[in-house]
Amino acid sequence: MNLSPDQTIMFEIWGIPINATIFYTWVVMAVLTLVSMLITRNLRPDVPPNRWRTMLEVVLQGIQGQIQEIAPGPSRHLLYFSGTLFLYVAMSNLLLVVPGFEPPTSSLSTTTALALSVVIAVPLFGIFSRGLGGYLKTYLEPSFIMLPFNIIAEFTRAISLAMRLYGNIMSGAVIGVILLSVVPFFFPVVMDLLGLLTGMIQAYIFAILATVYISAATAPQKSLQPERDTP
Repeated sequence: MNLSPDQTIMFEIWGIPINATIFYTWVVMAVLTLVSMLITRNLRPDVPPNRWRTMLEVVLQGIQGQIQEIAPGPSRHLLYFSGTLFLYVAMSNLLLVVPGFEPPTSSLSTTTALALSVVIAVPLFGIFSRGLGGYLKTYLEPSFIMLPFNIIAEFTRAISLAMRLYGNIMSGAVIGVILLSVVPFFFPVVMDLLGLLTGMIQAYIFAILATVYISAATAPQKSLQPERDTP
């Protein structure tokens, strides 16, 4: 039994081995792209929305509502980033019900790549919102003594994001395989259902944490001057 899809080689392209993590990542990307194209192909004001378009709008409005609660104000770019993270992780975990599919999120390589994208996005959003000087000052808050601790916090965020998602998805997949060999009918179905629930929760947590980190980097800097009492 392979603990990670990285160990499964699906095929080779020009001598380059393509493992299960890469292959199923392409599958998830293809499914998301195909579904988006099919739903939005008649996206015009004069065409009444069908059930699929309605479902997509509900999902997007739900994501946007969650982002607005964390980061009030203009958040379109944050919607693109956090929404894409959520849809990718959620679709990866939802496809777990397809026989033979191994979720890319059960690979530490995938979760590390997702966490690194968040670590890179945080300073980019922060610099775009506050400017380079304003963002770098956040590392000195509340005092310059906190500089090394704030830098360490950036790395621990990446490690916690990657390990949390990888540990939850990988453990669920491994337990499902073990139960499949012991009781081949009942328990795997239960574990698949629990895996779907856990996968959706983890997708939500990952996207929310990314939004919180970016929101903290882009929040307006508090004034150090004491507020005057209004007459």
